[in-house]
Amino acid sequence: MIGGKTVVYTSGTFDMLHINHLRLIEYARGLGDILIVGVNTDELVASYKSMPMIPFEDRIALMRAIKGPDLVIPQHSLDHHDKVKKLKFDVFVVGDDWVGKYDYLEEQGVTVIYTPYGKGASSSSLKKQIAERYEAMKKKADTLLPMDAVEKARRKKK
Repeated sequence: MIGGKTVVYTSGTFDMLHINHLRLIEYARGLGDILIVGVNTDELVASYKSMPMIPFEDRIALMRAIKGPDLVIPQHSLDHHDKVKKLKFDVFVVGDDWVGKYDYLEEQGVTVIYTPYGKGASSSSLKKQIAERYEAMKKKADTLLPMDAVEKARRKKK
């Protein structure tokens, strides 16, 4: 708590910003007076999953540009012990795919809320859709103009 105001902290990779990211921010915003958002650095993300599509500097700039957060900071670690002391947050909001991971914060007086992800959009599902659509377009293009036909046309020009 800062000056009698409830401080909420949430964090994430926020790769390929989508509607469920915005819903998380809006939900967290409604839980307190001050909202701090941590954006995972590329190095942090690479330590537990594949590199984000969008570079860190772009992801943090996007998060700073949206309505909701009062402060947006880099997040270098998934351990929040020191963040509680430095940022004085009262509530931590994170997706329910992390259930149990942050229960230790309750020992520091922080209310931990594991919120369900919304249906549909996720960065992983968007990446998969993009890859599938690319493959389908590539297959269609190969059907319409096979590469061997392109190569034959190229040889004729020589």
